[in-house]
Amino acid sequence: MSSAPLVSISNLEVTFRTEESLVTAVKGISLDIRPGEILGIVGESGSGKSVTALSLMRLITAPGRISGGKILYQPPGKPPVDLLKLPATDLRGYRGHEIAMIFQEPMTSLNPLHTCGRQVAEAIRLHKKVSEGAAKKQTIALFEKVRIPDAREAYDKYPHELSGGQKQRVMIAMAISCGPRLLIADEPTTALDVTVQKTILSLLRELQEEMGMSVIFITHDLGVIAEIASRVAVMYKGEIVEEGAVKDIFDTPRHPYTKGLLACRPPLDLRLRRLPVVRDFTEDGRAADVDAFVRSLILPEAEQKAREELLSTRAPLLKVEGLSTWFPGKRSLLGKVHHYTKAVDDVSFEVREGETLGLVGESGCGKTTLSRTLLRLIEPTHGSIQYRGRDLRSLSAKEMRAMRKHIQLIFQDPYSSLNPRLTVGQAILEPMKVHGLYENDRARKEKVLELLEKVNLLPEHYHRYPHEFSGGQRQRVVIARALAVNPEFIICDESVSALDVSVQAQVLNLLTQLQQEFNFTYIFISHNLSVVHFMSDRMMVMNKGRIAEIGDAGEVYHHPKSAYTRELIAAIPTFFRKICYIPYLCTL
Repeated sequence: MSSAPLVSISNLEVTFRTEESLVTAVKGISLDIRPGEILGIVGESGSGKSVTALSLMRLITAPGRISGGKILYQPPGKPPVDLLKLPATDLRGYRGHEIAMIFQEPMTSLNPLHTCGRQVAEAIRLHKKVSEGAAKKQTIALFEKVRIPDAREAYDKYPHELSGGQKQRVMIAMAISCGPRLLIADEPTTALDVTVQKTILSLLRELQEEMGMSVIFITHDLGVIAEIASRVAVMYKGEIVEEGAVKDIFDTPRHPYTKGLLACRPPLDLRLRRLPVVRDFTEDGRAADVDAFVRSLILPEAEQKAREELLSTRAPLLKVEGLSTWFPGKRSLLGKVHHYTKAVDDVSFEVREGETLGLVGESGCGKTTLSRTLLRLIEPTHGSIQYRGRDLRSLSAKEMRAMRKHIQLIFQDPYSSLNPRLTVGQAILEPMKVHGLYENDRARKEKVLELLEKVNLLPEHYHRYPHEFSGGQRQRVVIARALAVNPEFIICDESVSALDVSVQAQVLNLLTQLQQEFNFTYIFISHNLSVVHFMSDRMMVMNKGRIAEIGDAGEVYHHPKSAYTRELIAAIPTFFRKICYIPYLCTL
């Protein structure tokens, strides 16, 4: 790598005007990106990572503005250019051609009205001035380069017809289509399965080496940074609080915030009472004695065995036998179904009262279909679902509605599962009204306020709408709504998959605390094996609609029986598969 930076950011400041005040999102940061390096920028939502990236592309729009600083771009053999002073017409020549960006959410970044191939071809024609046929050939070649299956067919597919990992590959193909010198990847693996994440990281590394690009890789996950970056900058509240080689930052983190980010990810080789959170290090002053603090969170083996023995004496609360949910495929002219998609195929398991059964597997393995089938939100094709000895398949629609008071589902995306026209108070109160709980709306409102406090929200949040909350706060709202009807069984469907690791730790701790307080029974669904391992007493691994294996959570992780489980474990970032997942645990 050349010692002269490709991009030099100096004293960058970005502000946003709100109705009440001026908010400084990026506070005078300075950062160099060297030719041919992968620089990681890590931090929570709101730390200023994405705003910094958008500033490089001059994509900050009102009410935001770049209020100070310089961004010098130094192409080889040419004089440096301050990107912040370029006229808009000249800037278009740099966007996409010299500096490209992979945006955070591929589904919202791709136009749903155009095929994936045409969108990439459009970017090529804009910068390279080639014919439509030549652009199509280059696009198909790019699809093959990023290893999209059936590249020629994928050219004519719309975004909704591709999986999350395939859509991300389309975005990568678009970003590299003009051979940029700098590629900005903004959270490109958030909410992806660990196996898909691994392939995307591997692909980006290969492309970076082959094309000699510099890459800015933005994420909230230090485990991902360890897999791909050589240098990392840690952002916190709009400032860079720590910067250096990845190994140095991980081995000897100096800033309390960095220590918190490292500590709050669930460890795979230790059982903790609760996860550390960033606040433990930045506000509570515990960073001065990190070793003692982390040791205090370890769950004693005797306590763990006592819980296992207690659960083993309890009768099953839920018993599932031979459960299948099949979806019909194409039909003949006479209406005969040619084949079925077997989303859930001959599944049998039990859940004991008070335990957490973790359900893990990749997207498409049948996890979500199973959760909805258990509640008969999707009707099963075969099999039985026994809840406290009662066959749920035999219940009428009215009886099943009453049964859902006892079994609640926390959906994957809290924003889409909340009515945007209702305040969160009304959303939590509504199920109480449906099930006829409490005497009147005044009593129900008092219960809502109590629940808001229980999930660490404030009374004034009652009158706010879902869009006024962060992702972690919305997740707390849907947890409060699930608790509103006093359930005894809760199914958590990917309820932390899209959250920052620090916010994820807070929500996982909340779910654990509520289980201890109310003796809830959980089915906890996730594609993240480390999260399932932390939450679960037993773990069930699903693959292609079937159960690959089931057993004690620690046993399944340390001694997996199926090849598929071993693949899931191998896909976890290497750094977090080690017992010394943070330096100060190496002495344990």
